[in-house]
Amino acid sequence: MEIKTPTLREMLAAGVHFGHKRARWNPKMAPYIFASKNGVSIINLEKTKELLESAIAAVCEEVKAGKNVVFVTSKRQARQVVRDAAESCDMPFVTEKWRGGTLTNFDIVSKSFKTLKNLDEQIASPEFSKLSKLEQNKIKEKATKIDRIFGGISELKKKPDILFLIGVADEENALKEAKNLGVKTIALCDSNANPQEIDWPIPANDDATKSIKLLVECVAENIKNTNGQRTKLTANSELNHLEK
Repeated sequence: MEIKTPTLREMLAAGVHFGHKRARWNPKMAPYIFASKNGVSIINLEKTKELLESAIAAVCEEVKAGKNVVFVTSKRQARQVVRDAAESCDMPFVTEKWRGGTLTNFDIVSKSFKTLKNLDEQIASPEFSKLSKLEQNKIKEKATKIDRIFGGISELKKKPDILFLIGVADEENALKEAKNLGVKTIALCDSNANPQEIDWPIPANDDATKSIKLLVECVAENIKNTNGQRTKLTANSELNHLEK
């Protein structure tokens, strides 16, 4: 599979290289920092491209094996971008504040998925219109609340295999749960992050919308291509089985 990533020029234009102020940097990001300019850490885009390609290659191999990747962000400026990217490659997502226990108590959390499905079915049924406006509003409000929190992962049948974190410092709770359960992680690592906590770190500006959009869409596009290959392999396997 051919991995497609942005050029250095495209990453430069999107501001991928801008880190935080030097005072906020994490020394463990030193191998990925090119310089400091006007008190701001400048990320080495050659390192970014190298690690981005490595991360995508590894994640796509996992996807080929049937694993899922949950896109995670609590950043307001990234919510729609991340949701659109995840949906484009048919992967689950969380774009609200991470709820404690989403991984560690998945069996309990997944009960909310069933509740949401039942509420949606109730709303779509002919009997719903026969309820009072007050009852209808209560049901809709409950469905909206659950959907906002868990809607993006409500189709999961098992715990996520991989978390794609849009920033490390902002998603500490998700990262902690992932580490406790051995769930693998891929993440945008700004200059204040500890890349050693991540299985596949990508040194990058995790605040600017343009930077997030460029990199998240890149990962999603490669996963989408991998999903297409997986579908073909599955179809061919089933066809061969029938022919035998």
